[in-house]
Amino acid sequence: MKKLLSLLLALSMAVSLAACGNTPAAGSQNPAQSGQTSQTDQSGEPANTGDQFQASILFCGSTSLYPIISSLASSFTEDNVTWDKLDPSFPDANISIYVAPGGSGVGVSAAIDKTADFGMLARDIKDSEVEALGENYSEFVVAKDALTVSVNAQNPICALTDDMDTDTIRQIFAGELTTWDQVDPSLPAETINVYIRDLSGGAYEVFQKSVMGDSQVTPSATQSASMTELATNIAGDPWGIGYAGFGAYNKANANGQVLTAMKVDGVEATAENIISGAYTIQRPVMFVTGDVLTQSEQAFVDYVFSQTGYEVVEANGYIPAFTPAA
Repeated sequence: MKKLLSLLLALSMAVSLAACGNTPAAGSQNPAQSGQTSQTDQSGEPANTGDQFQASILFCGSTSLYPIISSLASSFTEDNVTWDKLDPSFPDANISIYVAPGGSGVGVSAAIDKTADFGMLARDIKDSEVEALGENYSEFVVAKDALTVSVNAQNPICALTDDMDTDTIRQIFAGELTTWDQVDPSLPAETINVYIRDLSGGAYEVFQKSVMGDSQVTPSATQSASMTELATNIAGDPWGIGYAGFGAYNKANANGQVLTAMKVDGVEATAENIISGAYTIQRPVMFVTGDVLTQSEQAFVDYVFSQTGYEVVEANGYIPAFTPAA
């Protein structure tokens, strides 16, 4: 039974991928259709207006948050199957939670356009985006992440140093330094291969703001569709360098050291340094909405911020940004 449910959920997610940033997925509903509203009922509880209950929920956006929400959507659905199993006051309707990756920019646009219930981001949200989402804007910060400046663990630079200053990193990613001997004369004159996230990803914006400033990333950089792909690319290239997310870095090294993260200006990307802010190339991992939560949405959000959610965040290599309710 659980295998069947997992298969159905996977199929639903595949369908929703086409919907991310375009039209609602099959089974998902626009707020006006589902009874979702920007008003609460007189008790102050999340409200579903009319007679319809919102049985389907769609998340869209950040590939960094995608595996966390996707995993929680699967376990939430498998544990409950129908909404009334979660709460007897809810109807006997199948739980459908769709999660579609597409990048932070796509996710927040989908939330603004109402083609998704929640937009997933792995960057700070812009003031203009908050304004576009309206007076009922809410954000839910799930985790903290950092961008590690990672090289292949077999790169001989690892035997020379464990640190790079921000300007050297900027010059490498801008294409001003193109071979490794330009970084250190004792290194071979091998071409530096730069790996980045695609331009719609939140990581690209974070790295641009934190490191690049007015400089642009070299056009020769290889864009990756996800952080997992980016980390895999560096791990497969002895002369590669890229900004692998802290979570992706930890997962890549789970079964042995394949990546080495450089300190940046003498500061290592550790959980302690990320939490304190000492390591500055970092970002929130969160989801946002412009509508008051419906009862079903609130129920799933509560699950995300439960002990189960906390453990899933940690299992994905991220730093939880919340303390689970007792």
